[in-house]
Amino acid sequence: MPEQFGEKQYDATPHRRQKAREKGQVAKSQDLTSAILLLAALLTLMWLGQGIGDWFGWFARQQLGNQPALSINQHTINLTIYDLLIQLAKLMLPLMGIMLLAAIGSNLGQIGFLFLPDKLSFDGSRINPLAGVKRLFAMSNFVRLGFGIFKIAVIGTVGVVSVWADIENVMRITSATPIAIGAFLVEIVLWTCLKIGIALLILALMDYAYQVWKYEEDLKMTHQEMKDEVKQLQGDPQMVARRRAVQRQLVLNRIKSGVPKADVVVTNPTELAIAIQYDPETMAAPVVVAKGAGVLAQRIRRMALENGIPIVERKELAQALYKQADVNQQIPADQYAAMAEVLKYVYELQGKTLPTMDAA
Repeated sequence: MPEQFGEKQYDATPHRRQKAREKGQVAKSQDLTSAILLLAALLTLMWLGQGIGDWFGWFARQQLGNQPALSINQHTINLTIYDLLIQLAKLMLPLMGIMLLAAIGSNLGQIGFLFLPDKLSFDGSRINPLAGVKRLFAMSNFVRLGFGIFKIAVIGTVGVVSVWADIENVMRITSATPIAIGAFLVEIVLWTCLKIGIALLILALMDYAYQVWKYEEDLKMTHQEMKDEVKQLQGDPQMVARRRAVQRQLVLNRIKSGVPKADVVVTNPTELAIAIQYDPETMAAPVVVAKGAGVLAQRIRRMALENGIPIVERKELAQALYKQADVNQQIPADQYAAMAEVLKYVYELQGKTLPTMDAA
C-alpha cells in the first residue's frame, strides 16, 4: 500500500503552506528576476541612451578640448566634482530607479511580501561542512547545472544569429567614420542584448514553472502527516468526538428544560423550530427558551406535541427569530407585531385574552 511506504499523495493543506512560507520555502526563480532586470535596463538605455551618450561626449570635449585652467585650488576642484555628481545623478537616477522598481516588482509578483527576521540570525548548520557537501551533490544542483549549460547554449546561439543577420552591415561599416562606427556598434550591441534578454525571459518563465511544480511536489503530504496535522490542529479525534457529544447533550438538556415552559413553537415548517415563552407579569417581551435546526427542530416539535404546546408555522418569523435571537433572550423589537399575531392566535385557540406586550 502507498500509505505504508509514506508516499506523498495528498496536496498540501493551507496550514502546511503557511508554515512553509514562514520558513522561507516559496516558489521563486532567481533567473526570472535577473531577466526582468536585464530587460528593464536595456529598454531604459534604449530610451535614455541618446541623452546619456550626448552628455558623456560633451564631458569628454570639455575635459580634453578646452584650455586647462591656469589656477586650480581646492575650492574649484570641489565645485567641479559637485557639479559633475549632480549631472551624473540626473542621468543615472532614472535608470537606477527603474531597475529598483523592476527588482521589487519581480520579487513581489513571485512570492508577495515576505518578512523573515529569523533568516538574519546566526545558524550553525549553514556553515556545517557536511551539510555543505550534501547540498553540493544534491539533485537540484545537477538540474540547475544542466539548465545553466542549456542557457549558455541558447544565449550563444541567439547572439551569433543576431550578429550574423547584420554581417553585411558589419563588413561595410569599416569604411564609415568613427562616429558612425560607434553608433552602429552601440545599436547592434543593444539589439543583440535585447534579443538575448527576451530569450532569457522565456527560459526564466520555464524555470519558474519548474520551481512552482517542485514546490508543490515537496509540500505534498503522506497519510500519516495528514493525520498528525489534524491531531495537532483539532486535538485527539476521540477527545473531539467526546466534546461534541457533551455539547449535543447540553443542547438536548436545554431543549428538554425549555420547551415544556413555552407557550408556542414557531416553525419554518420543518427545518427550524423556535420555542417562545411569554409571561406578561414577569416579562417585558416574549423570550426564546429553545431553538434548533434540522434534527433539533424535529426534537423541539416532538416535545411540543408531547406537552400540548401549540405549533404555528410562520416561515419569515421563524427565520428572523433563529438568526437574531439567542436562547434565553427577548425577541427583537421589530418582530413584536408578528409575534403578537401568533400569540393572539394561540390565546384565541385556548380561550384566553392576549396580554399587552410592553414595547419598552
